[in-house]
Amino acid sequence: MDIDLDAAVAFMTTHARVLDRRRLQFALGHATADDVLAALDAYRNPDGGYGWGLEPDLRSTTSQPVGAMCALEVLADLPDTTSRRPIELLDWLAAHTFAGGGVPFALGFPDTEGSAPHWVGADPAVPTLQMTAQLAAQAHRLARHRADVAEHPWLAAATGYCLDEIERTEEAPHAYVLMFAMHFLDAAAARVPRAGQLLEHLSRFVVRDGPTPVAGGAEGEVLHPLSFAPHADGPARAMFDAATVRAELSRTAAGQREDGGWTVDFTAFSPAAAIEWRGFATLQALAALRGASL
Repeated sequence: MDIDLDAAVAFMTTHARVLDRRRLQFALGHATADDVLAALDAYRNPDGGYGWGLEPDLRSTTSQPVGAMCALEVLADLPDTTSRRPIELLDWLAAHTFAGGGVPFALGFPDTEGSAPHWVGADPAVPTLQMTAQLAAQAHRLARHRADVAEHPWLAAATGYCLDEIERTEEAPHAYVLMFAMHFLDAAAARVPRAGQLLEHLSRFVVRDGPTPVAGGAEGEVLHPLSFAPHADGPARAMFDAATVRAELSRTAAGQREDGGWTVDFTAFSPAAAIEWRGFATLQALAALRGASL
């Protein structure tokens, strides 16, 4: 895959958040896990949760489930550490999880300026598979090198909730719900046999040879095949034949813009969020292509 890595690094230096710059430096061997953790701490609250726009379209200072998901994603990409941050975060999640193991899409928050309507209008009294699955997916990835995360009671409860909800799914869910549920099953399968069994049950809703439209999204917004199986070593990737994987990686490489970065298909809520999402998208593209291009 032909990409310009130097241009991508220059784009990140010019435009990306410090956290995303540190994550790229770490991936390239130019920063330590502690450097990344220090940048992540800028978004942490004293209660153990994360906010402050860690998810670019939710600018609230308050700790939020999606902030927890973003933090877990960062932590899962780091090697084993002695940091207490993952356990403190799971403890925070446990305090905001319903008895059945589900997590609301968002908690209520007063500082709504700059936040997208789907965050502002979320019902904090209703558990959702979409949020719980994306949280549990990243926690299972982290659990591979953190035994204390693997044994945390929050993860067991959230895993049970997701498995039950997925097993009851008999019609194609919204594209993003499907994507995050697939991420969860992919990440959990190594430790939870039932997750591996449910991969076949849920994957029947995934388009194998083309994009999946996002209902209610921006014009032309779609999820591509590897959006459902982002990790090359995960069992979900086996759903796609080699030709599809090659085509998707080629499409990703071709998405590099003249300024060196990548972009997202969906509409960001503010100019600040738009540029922050581009840093995130560039990290994602480079991670997908790393084996062939970096």
